[in-house]
Amino acid sequence: MTTDTPYDNPLLDFSGLPRFSALAPTHVRPAIAELLSRCRGLVKRLTPDEVPATWADFAGPLGDGLEQLSRAWGTVAHLHAVNDIPDWRDAYNAMLPEVARFYAEVGQNLALFAKYRALAGSDEYHRLSDQQRRVVEHELRDFRLGGAELADEVKPRFQELIEELARLSAKFAENLLDATNAFAERVTDESELTGLPDDARQAARQAAGRDGLDGWKFTLHMPSYLPVMQYADSRRLRAAMYRAYATRASEFGAPEFDNTPLIRRILELRREQARMLGYPHFASLSLVPKMAESVDQVLDFLRDLARRARPFAEKDVAELREFASSELNIDNLEAWDVAYASEKLLQARYAFSENEVKQYFTEDKVLAGLFKLIETLFDVRISEDQASTWHDDVRFFRIDRPGGELVGQFYVDLYARESKRGGAWMDEARGRRRLRERLPASTGPTAQTPVAYLNCNFSPPVAGRDGRSRPATFTHEEVVTLFHETGHGLHHLLTRVDELAVAGIHGVEWDAVELPSQFMENYCWEWSVVEGMSAHVDNRAPLPRQLFDRMLAARNFQSGMQTLRQVEFALFDLLLHSGFDPASERSVLDLLDEVRREVAVIVPPDWHRFPNGFAHIFAGGYAAGYYSYKWAEVLSADCYAAFEEAGSPFDPSTGQRFLSEILSMGGSRPALDSFRAFRGREPQVDALLRHSGMTAAPG
Repeated sequence: MTTDTPYDNPLLDFSGLPRFSALAPTHVRPAIAELLSRCRGLVKRLTPDEVPATWADFAGPLGDGLEQLSRAWGTVAHLHAVNDIPDWRDAYNAMLPEVARFYAEVGQNLALFAKYRALAGSDEYHRLSDQQRRVVEHELRDFRLGGAELADEVKPRFQELIEELARLSAKFAENLLDATNAFAERVTDESELTGLPDDARQAARQAAGRDGLDGWKFTLHMPSYLPVMQYADSRRLRAAMYRAYATRASEFGAPEFDNTPLIRRILELRREQARMLGYPHFASLSLVPKMAESVDQVLDFLRDLARRARPFAEKDVAELREFASSELNIDNLEAWDVAYASEKLLQARYAFSENEVKQYFTEDKVLAGLFKLIETLFDVRISEDQASTWHDDVRFFRIDRPGGELVGQFYVDLYARESKRGGAWMDEARGRRRLRERLPASTGPTAQTPVAYLNCNFSPPVAGRDGRSRPATFTHEEVVTLFHETGHGLHHLLTRVDELAVAGIHGVEWDAVELPSQFMENYCWEWSVVEGMSAHVDNRAPLPRQLFDRMLAARNFQSGMQTLRQVEFALFDLLLHSGFDPASERSVLDLLDEVRREVAVIVPPDWHRFPNGFAHIFAGGYAAGYYSYKWAEVLSADCYAAFEEAGSPFDPSTGQRFLSEILSMGGSRPALDSFRAFRGREPQVDALLRHSGMTAAPG
């Protein structure tokens, strides 16, 4: 008779990296059920009075003991995002309520709460490290926000809220992906493809061929959708694609994919959650762990930014309308004309197109240039590594210090797939932490090294018309996206904090997490970086300096419009979670119309259903926090200005200070303290306005 070991279930094997090639949806329920049982047993063992409320006896073992559940469930959630096929979706959703219920139980456990309060009030607390005290502070805050102080009779309702919100958020994302996959525009008349780049045509031809069809197939996935909107001369095709994209997951499509009822229900539950905890609305609850001090402070910030950007945005729109009328014979500029007319205006004004630039950014060259930059700035080494992956296209890399010490590892999943959710994001496979369970005589590592996922939705390699394979090529905007997500990855990977709860991105205020990501974007505009990561797909020639200079001149093209667009999203999000009553007759769309009347310079058609696809706030972590992008951009631009003041974007001493004061500190201290330590002063908006070309009145 044999006894099963944890290794029979890959999700229970924590000896190394996730064993993706061995994972199956059938592993999820037994593994997560086992880990939930272990974690409940751990909580039961640590809560009796006889267990001392010390770090060694209580806080440390609790954090370490819950880590395996977090890692295993993180693997399942990752596969739900990148391989959202029916079996994995079912496996994820089957255990989602159980996991949400457990964390709600922990958040309301008065015995655990009492232990942390006792630790915070003990003599030992003052002997703890700064990192450990920060963990205790966060735990006390999170217990209050988790409902630990609620009356016993209302705690079950609070748990129900948490479970239902988790389920609805997952359903929102699934509906959006399913609605995206449900649409395809088939073109049989080649004349409708005029203006489209060759690689977009070839991709559409191959997509149709995979379905056994003639002609060309276009979808709502970004690598297919964006080229149509940007380059297709066919106004009919642009309008059809735009309407399909703008009405995804709404009442205009399949009823089973409609996110409209989910939106109102999510808002109702968030409002109830906030009021149960004593807050007037969800926005004020959301701001408790953030940098911003109040909703009014954020509203003032956004409206001030809108006021500064409006003259530039109005000039952008006036120029676009005039150009569309005089040069393109489009007298009535519609929403589906904006990207197309903007690309034509860009070409006319700066004598280049995004598609021309795209031919110079091949995948391997871009990655090599990105890695060289990281090595230069932070004195590390990056090399390809080996690991089991969830798809053949996924690559794996490691970061080492010059002496060979492993710092961290990361997966790179660059291409769009029908089973992969849209957008780009960084997530963690595991975080850095001190290995307390290591035996004293062991010569093994003293810290668990972090591992990250970098996910994008770029176009995969497409064979040329001659049938030869070609490497994947990226637009400059996609290169910026890759640098952005890598910035998040560096925040996670380069931490030197040993307490998991505040290592890397853990414990960092949500409105500061975009600082490293937006900081890295700046290097996509440095010639020495761009030159080194460019090689034409056909002749391997680097990007010509003259072409780069034209790109640089166009860097702030329509920056006023783009700024107001982001302010529009952020204002809508914040007002939706503060002044909006989901129980009233006023609709979410009514609020959006009010926001647009206040800040927008281009208003979409009445049938546009933007909220139904706003996954950031309904299926992600940005509810009442979308403002974070602009808030953190002030910090990131100011940090990059330190390099400019040092005389070089690659200044080694400034790079090491950025590493030591920002990246390596993680959430072990307030983000504002880290910023002050790096800059020696409070943040200033000047650098952001200068980088955006909004420092003088538009001419």
